[in-house]
Amino acid sequence: MEQQSRSDDARVAAPPSSSPSSSQFTSQFTYLVSVFEAALDAHQAGRLDDAEPLYREALALDPRHVGALHYYGVLHHQRGNHSAAAQWMSEALELDRTDAACWSNCGLVAAALGHHDEALICYHQALQLQPDFADARNNLGVALQAQGAFDAAIEQYRLALSANPAFGDAQLNLGSALARLGRHDEALTCYRIALSLDPRSAEAHFNAGNAYTARGEHAEAIASFEQALALRPQYAQAHINLGSLIGKLGDYAGAEANYRRAVALQPNPTNLVCLGGSLGAQGRLDEEEGYYRRALALDPSYADAHQNLAWSLLKRGDYAQGWGEFAKRWRKRDYEAIAVPGVAEWHGEPLGGRRLLLVGEQGFGDHFQFLRYVRVLEQLGATVDVRVREPLLPLVERMAGVHRAFSGEPQHDYDFWVPMMSVPACVGTDLSTIPADLPYLFADPAKIGAWRKRVNAGSRKTARKVGLVWAGSPTFGNDRYRSIALTELNTLAAWDDIAWYALQKGAAYDQLADAPQVFRANDFTADLQTFDDTAALIMNLDLVIAVDTGVAHLAAALGKRVWVLLPANSDWRWLENRSDSPWYPSIKLFRQAMLGEWASVVQRVAGELRSNGL
Repeated sequence: MEQQSRSDDARVAAPPSSSPSSSQFTSQFTYLVSVFEAALDAHQAGRLDDAEPLYREALALDPRHVGALHYYGVLHHQRGNHSAAAQWMSEALELDRTDAACWSNCGLVAAALGHHDEALICYHQALQLQPDFADARNNLGVALQAQGAFDAAIEQYRLALSANPAFGDAQLNLGSALARLGRHDEALTCYRIALSLDPRSAEAHFNAGNAYTARGEHAEAIASFEQALALRPQYAQAHINLGSLIGKLGDYAGAEANYRRAVALQPNPTNLVCLGGSLGAQGRLDEEEGYYRRALALDPSYADAHQNLAWSLLKRGDYAQGWGEFAKRWRKRDYEAIAVPGVAEWHGEPLGGRRLLLVGEQGFGDHFQFLRYVRVLEQLGATVDVRVREPLLPLVERMAGVHRAFSGEPQHDYDFWVPMMSVPACVGTDLSTIPADLPYLFADPAKIGAWRKRVNAGSRKTARKVGLVWAGSPTFGNDRYRSIALTELNTLAAWDDIAWYALQKGAAYDQLADAPQVFRANDFTADLQTFDDTAALIMNLDLVIAVDTGVAHLAAALGKRVWVLLPANSDWRWLENRSDSPWYPSIKLFRQAMLGEWASVVQRVAGELRSNGL
């Protein structure tokens, strides 16, 4: 959290030292000094309502009193009246241009008004007058950090700390800049130093929580956020970050409670979307939608609200509204990362005789699901090139309708480009018009043949051959509930007429070491180096049983039978309360009745294996 330190409680202009010539003037001068000092005392104590009339009285006695002009301006700044603050401070500087504190505070006001170049000038002027002015160094660092100049900001924070090693705000800001550069260990050191200076700093505890979160030290992060909230119960951002962390750890009810407190304190679009998301994760779709619409009422262009609202609508099968909202999902940086400069984005214009670039986005599963639209675009008359991540190229190059597939930057001219997941909105896809002709992905015939020999050598001819995937990427937000421990599938090992083939990659693969022998008997995962390898092995299987991962989409797009095990808060693409999928006729869905409870799901799968000859 960035903080701007003010010097109004430490850089007080000294009263004039010249002696007045008459006793009456001496009395008036003495009274002026006492009024100004009383104003400063009240101001420094945070009693702005008491300080204001005293500053006004001082200025009535002497309209050219530099200190009163300066700090009356500071008072207006603290109340949010930055234009008035700038006027009062400008008058002070017209009378005394050597006041470094006033220059620094003028910089704060300029920054608050959005005049960032002017703020930099003010800070530099303050530092020319007083090079060891720690407040001005810190404020200059904040201004540079706001412009993305993190290395330059870090240098200024370190100079501020050289001048004042006990400057807690500079420690916090240094930590913030280091964190923005991904240097979380160094950032945490800064926050610990700040806490040694002020153990009751809610900001330092909050920032330490962020650093611990980035380091994956969840218990320490939770403790830090909770300490920040113990010190400042109204700390909305700490409620949000605590809620986000425990939500990622699977405690959606706890996340909801924290988000509700944040919304009560600050009902801004971000907090409203967080609350809606926690409700959606608990399957409370009717409740979540209202929070996204409230967020959009406050900020109609808020991308996260559009995206979450789209997911909610699509999950309920409302494709007419859902795709429209999904088309507005883009954060600026995400859009720019895939956009094709100089080429118009396609929004449904006629494609006869046009060259169109279809651009992949999001995860591998999303690619596998939406590559089906290549055929649709070709049927509309386009020559379709496809840009995807390199691991997908062999599969995409074999697709019907693909003129050219590549990764990297486009080297050809196009009439249009379109994000892959925007095509349904452009062509008006609804539940009855999903292009679901399978297969539309094809494995390498030579690799299929090579795998056939290995598969047949490793199992009886009469055995049913079933692939198994029990976990997805642990970085996925809902992975705690999407993935299943392999031990929970042990009851499926009871059938001696099934040959199991592990298709699991990633950290969860290690669970195979302690699994029943039948799960380990045909373990070829070390040889599954690419999706092309996995596709070829899948083509030699009778069935794939998987949680909601890219492999499930790949197998279904290949036309293979797939049974997908879904959590109660399943993804939007599987709709609600269905055991089938309009996206993949070969898929059967096994849904949880209660979040986190897999036993009944596995029991139903076992029953299907018992009765299904495949």
